[in-house]
Amino acid sequence: MVEANTTDLSLNYVTSGYADSPAVNQSPCIPKDYMLLIISGVCIGVCLCGPVGNMIVVWVLGFHMKRSPFTICVLNLAIADFSLLLLLLVIPTLYIISKAFCHFLFEHSLIKYILMDLFLFWYFASMYLLTAKSMERCLSVLFPIWYRCRRPKHLSGIMCGVLWAFAGLFVSFVFISCYFRLNISCVQLLRGVSIVNFLIFSLFPLLSNLSLFIKLQRGSQRRHPGKLYVAVLLNVIFLFIFGLPFSVVVFLDPIYLNQFYLHISYLLASLNSSINPLIYFLAGSCWQRQFQGSAKVALLRVFEEKAVSEEESHGPEDAAVGTTV
Repeated sequence: MVEANTTDLSLNYVTSGYADSPAVNQSPCIPKDYMLLIISGVCIGVCLCGPVGNMIVVWVLGFHMKRSPFTICVLNLAIADFSLLLLLLVIPTLYIISKAFCHFLFEHSLIKYILMDLFLFWYFASMYLLTAKSMERCLSVLFPIWYRCRRPKHLSGIMCGVLWAFAGLFVSFVFISCYFRLNISCVQLLRGVSIVNFLIFSLFPLLSNLSLFIKLQRGSQRRHPGKLYVAVLLNVIFLFIFGLPFSVVVFLDPIYLNQFYLHISYLLASLNSSINPLIYFLAGSCWQRQFQGSAKVALLRVFEEKAVSEEESHGPEDAAVGTTV
């Protein structure tokens, strides 16, 4: 793509593919937008429910549990998901308002570009922190002695801070390359980021957790993976399902000329950020195929399981661990 006119590129960053239609200039509120309005409405509904679950996770892990390396990752992830859902509550709402009043100031304003970059930041942070959480679980299973005895005490906090900075660095590069006349290609950078996100932060955690799950099931000392590991595996699977379409959209359409795909990405991102607390609750409340306890009790049951498993020996006592891990 020719990079000479970055101003036009920036203006096209979030505009729709309807610009080729002569009817757009005559009547902005056209029937083609009805599907986008429906998707935006569903996204708003998800974003109204999702923050509640993430706030419960933050409340339980932040004020009712002793911090552990694993819960630090979960806590950071819940904060990122909560922030992303609040942002996704704003973006579709503004879109619906602009369509309802046939007012397109929001479509070409600086606030639209800022909201889009904030979406990328929170989305990247959520993806990276979920990957860190899954890797934390894999390390605790594969290298139990190192994890309990030699692992640096503040490694999880440092790792989360680095991932927050990593997400901010990526978004800063995107902002600079797309909105300023520099030698950095906006399109190539976005495509490169989408490839990195797909390979390292979607595909890699999925394959590593699946291989570990198979190893636990087929190993010489076969053990039940337990509630916590099943919850992490489901988190990674849903991350892949909901994250892959957005990576494909960014790769094929880096400047979002097609509004339909962009709004689908918003909806999938809201589902991905809302489903994690639900998975924790179901994993902690389903005991012998029955729902037991409140949301707080369910979360404590899942994450306290981690603390217990870290204190257990992985030698002769593996049989005992198998009943709780």
